[in-house]
Amino acid sequence: MASKIDNAFLFQQQALGLRAYRQQVLAGNIANSDTPHYKARDFDFTNALKEAMAGRGEGSLQVSRTHVRHFPGSAGDGMPHLKYRIPMQDSADGNTVEMDTERTQFSENAIHYQAGLTFITHQVKMLTAAMQAQS
Repeated sequence: MASKIDNAFLFQQQALGLRAYRQQVLAGNIANSDTPHYKARDFDFTNALKEAMAGRGEGSLQVSRTHVRHFPGSAGDGMPHLKYRIPMQDSADGNTVEMDTERTQFSENAIHYQAGLTFITHQVKMLTAAMQAQS
């Protein structure tokens, strides 16, 4: 039964993990907005989520098990490959962070993250209610 519950939450777990990682990347961009020659980075969330759900995330090389009771695993952290953001306007110091873009992306990502948490909380409450009704 635990595997069915795990499967029910897999999509949201993957999405929240990617949202949290993206929030760190965007926060890093904002923190380095005054660093000369810093290049803003980001990743395509939609493609990263599709890859993660298909099990083809970056670094998803399967690790061989030497015993049947070992847990299966994969090599690498499974996080998406970061790409450099192309600026709308070049800056004199070579920094590509555009604060309006970063703030917008950061806020949008935070809203999606919060919505994901709300959705999972609702699912857990529904499962808890269903289990209590069965007792």
